[in-house]
Amino acid sequence: MPVKYILAAMALLTGSAMAQNLPPGYAGSDTCAGCHEEVSKAFKANAHVRVDQKSRFKMENLACESCHGPGQEHVESGGDKTKIRLLKEAGRIEVNENCLKCHATSPSMRGHQIGQHYRASLSCTDCHSVHSAKGRKLINAANSTDQCSSCHTAARAQFNRPFRHRLQEGSIGCVDCHQPHGERPPVHLQRLAANNEPGCFRCHSDKRGPFPFEHAPVRLEPCSSCHEPHGSANPRMLNRHTVQQQCLECHAGTLNTMGGAPPAFHDLRSARFQNCTTCHQKIHGSYVSKGLLR
Repeated sequence: MPVKYILAAMALLTGSAMAQNLPPGYAGSDTCAGCHEEVSKAFKANAHVRVDQKSRFKMENLACESCHGPGQEHVESGGDKTKIRLLKEAGRIEVNENCLKCHATSPSMRGHQIGQHYRASLSCTDCHSVHSAKGRKLINAANSTDQCSSCHTAARAQFNRPFRHRLQEGSIGCVDCHQPHGERPPVHLQRLAANNEPGCFRCHSDKRGPFPFEHAPVRLEPCSSCHEPHGSANPRMLNRHTVQQQCLECHAGTLNTMGGAPPAFHDLRSARFQNCTTCHQKIHGSYVSKGLLR
Protein backbone atom coordinates (compact mmCIF):
# COMPACT_ATOMS: atom_id res chain seq x y z
CA MET A 1 0.00 0.00 0.00
CA PRO A 2 1.43 3.50 -0.87
CA VAL A 3 2.95 5.34 2.08
CA LYS A 4 0.74 8.39 1.55
CA TYR A 5 -2.37 6.30 2.15
CA ILE A 6 -0.88 4.76 5.30
CA LEU A 7 0.02 8.19 6.69
CA ALA A 8 -3.41 9.56 5.81
CA ALA A 9 -5.10 6.63 7.52
CA MET A 10 -2.93 7.04 10.63
CA ALA A 11 -3.85 10.72 10.80
CA LEU A 12 -7.52 9.91 10.42
CA LEU A 13 -7.23 7.21 13.06
CA THR A 14 -5.80 9.61 15.61
CA GLY A 15 -8.32 12.36 14.87
CA SER A 16 -11.28 9.99 14.61
CA ALA A 17 -10.53 8.21 17.87
CA MET A 18 -10.27 11.50 19.73
CA ALA A 19 -13.32 13.13 18.15
CA GLN A 20 -15.67 10.15 18.33
CA ASN A 21 -14.43 8.50 21.53
CA LEU A 22 -14.25 5.12 19.79
CA PRO A 23 -14.07 1.83 21.72
CA PRO A 24 -10.57 0.44 22.27
CA GLY A 25 -9.16 -1.25 19.19
CA TYR A 26 -11.55 0.37 16.73
CA ALA A 27 -10.52 2.75 13.96
CA GLY A 28 -13.85 4.15 12.74
CA SER A 29 -15.46 4.19 9.30
CA ASP A 30 -13.78 7.48 8.34
CA THR A 31 -10.38 5.88 8.85
CA CYS A 32 -11.37 2.91 6.68
CA ALA A 33 -12.45 5.29 3.93
CA GLY A 34 -8.97 6.83 3.88
CA CYS A 35 -7.59 3.73 2.12
CA HIS A 36 -10.72 1.99 0.81
CA GLU A 37 -12.15 5.02 -0.95
CA GLU A 38 -14.04 3.20 -3.72
CA VAL A 39 -15.56 0.65 -1.35
CA SER A 40 -16.59 3.40 1.05
CA LYS A 41 -18.22 5.42 -1.72
CA ALA A 42 -20.23 2.43 -2.93
CA PHE A 43 -21.12 1.49 0.64
CA LYS A 44 -22.82 4.83 1.24
CA ALA A 45 -25.34 4.03 -1.49
CA ASN A 46 -26.69 0.81 0.04
CA ALA A 47 -28.81 -0.11 3.04
CA HIS A 48 -25.91 -1.16 5.28
CA VAL A 49 -24.85 2.46 5.68
CA ARG A 50 -27.63 2.71 8.28
CA VAL A 51 -25.36 0.85 10.70
CA ASP A 52 -23.15 3.94 10.65
CA GLN A 53 -26.05 6.35 10.98
CA LYS A 54 -28.60 4.77 13.34
CA SER A 55 -27.99 4.54 17.06
CA ARG A 56 -30.24 1.49 17.43
CA PHE A 57 -27.54 -0.72 15.91
CA LYS A 58 -25.07 0.48 18.57
CA MET A 59 -22.28 0.64 15.97
CA GLU A 60 -22.37 4.29 14.94
CA ASN A 61 -19.43 5.14 12.65
CA LEU A 62 -18.26 1.55 12.99
CA ALA A 63 -20.15 -0.10 10.12
CA CYS A 64 -17.01 -1.54 8.49
CA GLU A 65 -15.80 -3.02 11.76
CA SER A 66 -19.21 -4.46 12.60
CA CYS A 67 -18.40 -7.12 10.00
CA HIS A 68 -14.61 -7.04 9.70
CA GLY A 69 -13.77 -6.67 13.39
CA PRO A 70 -11.71 -3.98 15.15
CA GLY A 71 -9.35 -2.34 12.67
CA GLN A 72 -6.88 -0.31 14.71
CA GLU A 73 -4.10 -2.89 14.45
CA HIS A 74 -4.79 -3.26 10.74
CA VAL A 75 -4.26 0.48 10.23
CA GLU A 76 -1.22 0.76 12.51
CA SER A 77 0.44 -2.17 10.73
CA GLY A 78 0.15 -0.41 7.39
CA GLY A 79 -2.69 -2.55 6.06
CA ASP A 80 -1.56 -6.00 7.20
CA LYS A 81 -4.34 -8.35 6.05
CA THR A 82 -3.74 -10.72 8.93
CA LYS A 83 -4.84 -8.01 11.35
CA ILE A 84 -8.39 -7.80 10.03
CA ARG A 85 -11.19 -10.25 9.24
CA LEU A 86 -11.31 -10.76 5.47
CA LEU A 87 -14.69 -12.26 4.70
CA LYS A 88 -13.87 -12.60 1.01
CA GLU A 89 -11.42 -15.33 1.98
CA ALA A 90 -13.57 -16.81 4.76
CA GLY A 91 -15.56 -20.02 4.53
CA ARG A 92 -19.31 -20.32 4.05
CA ILE A 93 -20.05 -20.91 7.72
CA GLU A 94 -18.12 -17.87 8.88
CA VAL A 95 -19.70 -15.63 6.25
CA ASN A 96 -23.21 -16.77 7.09
CA GLU A 97 -22.67 -16.44 10.83
CA ASN A 98 -21.40 -12.92 10.30
CA CYS A 99 -24.49 -11.91 8.30
CA LEU A 100 -26.87 -13.60 10.70
CA LYS A 101 -25.59 -11.56 13.62
CA CYS A 102 -28.02 -8.93 12.35
CA HIS A 103 -30.33 -10.76 9.96
CA ALA A 104 -31.19 -13.88 11.98
CA THR A 105 -34.37 -12.27 13.36
CA SER A 106 -35.71 -11.38 9.92
CA PRO A 107 -38.97 -13.26 9.14
CA SER A 108 -37.57 -14.42 5.80
CA MET A 109 -34.69 -16.20 7.57
CA ARG A 110 -36.75 -18.46 9.83
CA GLY A 111 -36.08 -21.57 7.81
CA HIS A 112 -32.63 -20.83 6.44
CA GLN A 113 -30.88 -23.71 8.21
CA ILE A 114 -33.19 -26.29 6.70
CA GLY A 115 -33.51 -24.64 3.30
CA GLN A 116 -32.14 -26.24 0.17
CA HIS A 117 -29.75 -23.37 -0.53
CA TYR A 118 -28.18 -23.76 2.91
CA ARG A 119 -27.84 -27.52 2.44
CA ALA A 120 -26.23 -26.89 -0.93
CA SER A 121 -23.43 -25.01 0.90
CA LEU A 122 -24.27 -21.58 -0.49
CA SER A 123 -23.21 -18.52 1.44
CA CYS A 124 -25.05 -15.20 1.68
CA THR A 125 -22.47 -13.53 -0.56
CA ASP A 126 -23.13 -15.98 -3.39
CA CYS A 127 -26.30 -13.99 -4.05
CA HIS A 128 -25.80 -10.74 -2.15
CA SER A 129 -23.11 -8.09 -2.22
CA VAL A 130 -22.38 -6.40 1.10
CA HIS A 131 -20.70 -3.24 -0.16
CA SER A 132 -22.55 -2.55 -3.39
CA ALA A 133 -25.03 -4.32 -5.63
CA LYS A 134 -26.78 -4.05 -8.97
CA GLY A 135 -30.31 -4.81 -7.79
CA ARG A 136 -32.67 -4.46 -4.83
CA LYS A 137 -31.99 -6.36 -1.61
CA LEU A 138 -28.27 -6.08 -2.44
CA ILE A 139 -28.43 -8.95 -4.92
CA ASN A 140 -25.57 -9.35 -7.36
CA ALA A 141 -27.74 -9.33 -10.49
CA ALA A 142 -30.02 -6.61 -11.85
CA ASN A 143 -33.10 -8.35 -10.41
CA SER A 144 -34.02 -11.46 -8.46
CA THR A 145 -35.06 -13.40 -11.56
CA ASP A 146 -31.66 -12.93 -13.19
CA GLN A 147 -29.99 -13.91 -9.92
CA CYS A 148 -31.95 -17.15 -9.65
CA SER A 149 -31.44 -17.90 -13.35
CA SER A 150 -27.66 -17.85 -12.94
CA CYS A 151 -27.98 -21.27 -11.27
CA HIS A 152 -31.46 -22.51 -12.16
CA THR A 153 -31.01 -22.48 -15.92
CA ALA A 154 -33.40 -25.39 -16.55
CA ALA A 155 -36.23 -23.67 -14.69
CA ARG A 156 -35.62 -20.44 -16.61
CA ALA A 157 -35.75 -22.34 -19.91
CA GLN A 158 -39.21 -23.67 -19.01
CA PHE A 159 -40.56 -20.12 -19.20
CA ASN A 160 -39.85 -20.16 -22.95
CA ARG A 161 -42.52 -22.79 -23.54
CA PRO A 162 -45.79 -21.85 -25.30
CA PHE A 163 -47.96 -21.94 -22.17
CA ARG A 164 -46.27 -20.33 -19.18
CA HIS A 165 -46.38 -17.85 -16.38
CA ARG A 166 -45.53 -14.35 -17.63
CA LEU A 167 -42.03 -14.07 -16.24
CA GLN A 168 -40.52 -12.26 -19.23
CA GLU A 169 -43.20 -9.58 -19.08
CA GLY A 170 -42.37 -8.84 -15.46
CA SER A 171 -45.80 -9.93 -14.18
CA ILE A 172 -44.22 -12.50 -11.88
CA GLY A 173 -40.79 -13.21 -10.43
CA CYS A 174 -39.11 -16.20 -8.82
CA VAL A 175 -39.44 -14.81 -5.30
CA ASP A 176 -43.20 -14.34 -5.74
CA CYS A 177 -43.54 -18.11 -5.44
CA HIS A 178 -40.29 -19.22 -3.80
CA GLN A 179 -38.68 -18.28 -0.52
CA PRO A 180 -34.97 -18.19 -1.45
CA HIS A 181 -33.72 -18.41 2.14
CA GLY A 182 -35.67 -21.59 2.84
CA GLU A 183 -38.87 -22.51 4.57
CA ARG A 184 -39.85 -25.14 7.05
CA PRO A 185 -40.80 -28.59 5.70
CA PRO A 186 -42.48 -29.78 3.64
CA VAL A 187 -42.43 -26.71 1.42
CA HIS A 188 -38.76 -25.69 1.67
CA LEU A 189 -38.42 -23.04 -1.02
CA GLN A 190 -42.12 -22.47 -1.68
CA ARG A 191 -43.85 -19.40 -0.33
CA LEU A 192 -47.16 -19.94 1.40
CA ALA A 193 -50.42 -18.04 1.11
CA ALA A 194 -52.98 -17.46 3.84
CA ASN A 195 -53.36 -20.17 6.47
CA ASN A 196 -50.23 -21.99 5.26
CA GLU A 197 -51.84 -22.86 1.93
CA PRO A 198 -49.77 -23.48 -1.21
CA GLY A 199 -48.34 -20.35 -2.79
CA CYS A 200 -50.40 -20.83 -5.97
CA PHE A 201 -53.44 -19.56 -4.08
CA ARG A 202 -51.81 -16.16 -3.68
CA CYS A 203 -52.85 -15.46 -7.26
CA HIS A 204 -55.34 -18.23 -8.05
CA SER A 205 -57.58 -17.52 -5.06
CA ASP A 206 -60.72 -18.68 -6.88
CA LYS A 207 -59.36 -22.24 -6.64
CA ARG A 208 -58.95 -22.05 -2.85
CA GLY A 209 -62.41 -22.97 -1.67
CA PRO A 210 -63.53 -24.37 0.70
CA PHE A 211 -65.91 -26.26 -1.54
CA PRO A 212 -68.81 -28.44 -0.38
CA PHE A 213 -67.85 -30.85 -3.15
CA GLU A 214 -64.09 -31.15 -3.38
CA HIS A 215 -61.84 -32.69 -5.98
CA ALA A 216 -59.52 -34.76 -3.82
CA PRO A 217 -56.21 -33.91 -5.56
CA VAL A 218 -56.78 -30.18 -4.97
CA ARG A 219 -56.96 -30.81 -1.23
CA LEU A 220 -54.46 -33.66 -0.91
CA GLU A 221 -51.91 -33.09 -3.69
CA PRO A 222 -49.85 -30.13 -4.89
CA CYS A 223 -50.96 -28.20 -7.96
CA SER A 224 -47.98 -29.68 -9.79
CA SER A 225 -49.77 -33.04 -9.82
CA CYS A 226 -51.62 -31.74 -12.87
CA HIS A 227 -49.81 -28.55 -13.86
CA GLU A 228 -46.22 -27.67 -14.72
CA PRO A 229 -45.59 -24.56 -12.59
CA HIS A 230 -43.09 -22.72 -14.80
CA GLY A 231 -44.24 -23.50 -18.31
CA SER A 232 -45.58 -26.27 -20.46
CA ALA A 233 -46.01 -27.34 -24.07
CA ASN A 234 -49.59 -28.24 -23.19
CA PRO A 235 -52.61 -25.92 -22.84
CA ARG A 236 -53.35 -24.70 -19.29
CA MET A 237 -49.84 -25.78 -18.38
CA LEU A 238 -50.96 -29.38 -17.91
CA ASN A 239 -48.57 -32.28 -17.50
CA ARG A 240 -50.25 -34.15 -20.36
CA HIS A 241 -51.07 -33.11 -23.88
CA THR A 242 -54.83 -33.65 -23.59
CA VAL A 243 -57.30 -33.29 -20.75
CA GLN A 244 -58.35 -36.91 -21.24
CA GLN A 245 -54.83 -38.19 -20.61
CA GLN A 246 -54.50 -35.97 -17.54
CA CYS A 247 -57.74 -37.18 -15.97
CA LEU A 248 -57.17 -40.84 -16.77
CA GLU A 249 -53.98 -40.88 -14.72
CA CYS A 250 -56.32 -41.26 -11.75
CA HIS A 251 -59.67 -42.18 -13.31
CA ALA A 252 -58.49 -45.22 -15.22
CA GLY A 253 -60.49 -47.91 -13.44
CA THR A 254 -57.46 -49.83 -12.20
CA LEU A 255 -57.07 -50.92 -8.60
CA ASN A 256 -53.97 -48.81 -7.86
CA THR A 257 -55.50 -45.43 -8.72
CA MET A 258 -57.29 -43.01 -6.42
CA GLY A 259 -60.09 -41.85 -8.72
CA GLY A 260 -63.14 -43.81 -9.76
CA ALA A 261 -63.57 -45.21 -13.26
CA PRO A 262 -65.68 -43.31 -15.83
CA PRO A 263 -69.24 -44.67 -16.05
CA ALA A 264 -70.11 -47.17 -18.76
CA PHE A 265 -71.73 -44.69 -21.13
CA HIS A 266 -68.43 -42.77 -21.42
CA ASP A 267 -67.15 -44.34 -24.61
CA LEU A 268 -63.67 -42.83 -24.75
CA ARG A 269 -63.44 -43.76 -28.43
CA SER A 270 -66.01 -41.06 -29.15
CA ALA A 271 -64.77 -37.48 -29.44
CA ARG A 272 -67.65 -36.19 -27.30
CA PHE A 273 -66.24 -38.00 -24.25
CA GLN A 274 -62.57 -37.25 -24.82
CA ASN A 275 -62.63 -33.78 -23.28
CA CYS A 276 -63.64 -34.35 -19.66
CA THR A 277 -63.98 -30.64 -18.86
CA THR A 278 -66.77 -30.20 -21.39
CA CYS A 279 -69.06 -31.43 -18.62
CA HIS A 280 -66.87 -31.50 -15.50
CA GLN A 281 -65.90 -27.84 -15.62
CA LYS A 282 -65.50 -27.31 -11.87
CA ILE A 283 -62.53 -29.63 -11.59
CA HIS A 284 -60.98 -27.73 -8.66
CA GLY A 285 -64.19 -27.98 -6.62
CA SER A 286 -67.87 -27.17 -6.84
CA TYR A 287 -70.46 -25.48 -4.68
CA VAL A 288 -73.41 -27.33 -6.22
CA SER A 289 -72.40 -30.55 -7.96
CA LYS A 290 -70.94 -33.69 -6.47
CA GLY A 291 -69.79 -34.69 -9.96
CA LEU A 292 -68.07 -31.30 -10.41
CA LEU A 293 -70.42 -30.54 -13.31
CA ARG A 294 -70.98 -27.11 -14.67
